[in-house]
Amino acid sequence: MSSGSEHKLWGGRFAGGPAPELEAVNRSITVDLRLWPFDIALSKAWAAALGIAGVLTDPEVAAIRSGLDRVGARIAAGEAPIGSDEDVHTFVDRLLHQEAGEPAGRLHTGRSRNDQVATGTRLWTRDAIATVIGQLREVQRAILEQAEAHVDAIMPAYTHLQRAQPVSVAHWLLSHFWALERDLVRLRAAHGSAGVLPLGSGAIAGSAFPVPRDHLREALGFERISANSIDAVGDRDFIADALYALTVLGTHLSRIGEDLILFGSSEFGFVRFGDAFSTGSSMMPQKRNPDALELARGSGARMLGGLTALLATLKGLPSGYNKDLQEDKRALFDAMDGMRLLLPAVAGSIATLSFDRTRMRSAVTTAMMATDLADYLVRKRVTFRDAHGAVGRLVREAEERGIEMSALPFESFAAAHAAFERDVLDELRPETSLGHRELPGGTGIEAVRSQVEMARNALVAT
Repeated sequence: MSSGSEHKLWGGRFAGGPAPELEAVNRSITVDLRLWPFDIALSKAWAAALGIAGVLTDPEVAAIRSGLDRVGARIAAGEAPIGSDEDVHTFVDRLLHQEAGEPAGRLHTGRSRNDQVATGTRLWTRDAIATVIGQLREVQRAILEQAEAHVDAIMPAYTHLQRAQPVSVAHWLLSHFWALERDLVRLRAAHGSAGVLPLGSGAIAGSAFPVPRDHLREALGFERISANSIDAVGDRDFIADALYALTVLGTHLSRIGEDLILFGSSEFGFVRFGDAFSTGSSMMPQKRNPDALELARGSGARMLGGLTALLATLKGLPSGYNKDLQEDKRALFDAMDGMRLLLPAVAGSIATLSFDRTRMRSAVTTAMMATDLADYLVRKRVTFRDAHGAVGRLVREAEERGIEMSALPFESFAAAHAAFERDVLDELRPETSLGHRELPGGTGIEAVRSQVEMARNALVAT
């Protein structure tokens, strides 16, 4: 095969070259070029395996492997593809012919671009997921550090975006920590899903040479070997798994962003965004915009779009490799790129937040302790349904009079239910409410301190 400018991995059975229009749509190197380090790694492993199988001599293996090292150095230094480089595999192969000469023509023995691209994409995915996991841990670490500093701070918790009950600020923060912990489990599962070696599957029927696939698996860091060559070249479940994990992670980041955007508004005023992670307005000098958090809020939709596109593509394919699968990397790369940009910005946004304890505490109204009043009656053997009705009447009276429940005279409590005693006003303090909730997973101060310790242990377990 020529080492000149024209270099194809196929074409002998065709009388002429492809039409320019076909080449334009068929050419994938603008997308898959980033696979080059993994294409080189798997090619080095394949050369060694061909040597073990007796297909290559030791000098040929050495020439190919050292030539691939030089190819990697050239690409890392900025060597760019040329017009005839259809994909990353053609690009690497062309440069290898320049570096290693005649032995380079033997490297493709027993393999196909089908198992080659499946292997390279799996290697890239595992590497990218490892990066995302590390970045996700930094977001969790930022949440935990804020939680440790705000265990005893009190804020309203919300259901239906209505004030519901008082909670520790740390308890609210850690609700997001545990959602991200589940994302970590999904990302690790996706990493494992990509840990199956397809190399050796050939185009569809398997390699005709006795390459030691266990040696390839170990050399490339895979956990398992594919069991079926047809399945191996057409399987993109691992990409779907990765995109699903990223989609749920994006959803959780969106919810964090939405909470903080609301809490940072003038209407709430619970948090202030750090200067380094805020932007201004081109017209309004007073503005402080949480752009990173707004981008986090939009990330879930972006990830979902990629997942949906991939699943729709896979749904219509027959078994084996089909050119449609060339589109898999667009969705994968876009989602991974977006997430790897987003996570550090979210971590920084959380780490630089400042909380207004006074504003949060003042937002806790006595009506939010209505459940505590009902529980007070239950402790006196009143049924919860009767207690609920009695407290509801007190809430209505306070609303009609435009006062806090704590400002109602004791006679109102006595009229609502005979079991109320004068110590009932203590139940209208948020500190008392938190004190009743010291069970594991609750918002009691000691329970939250235990939860903080669990979160610390989770980070250490990384």
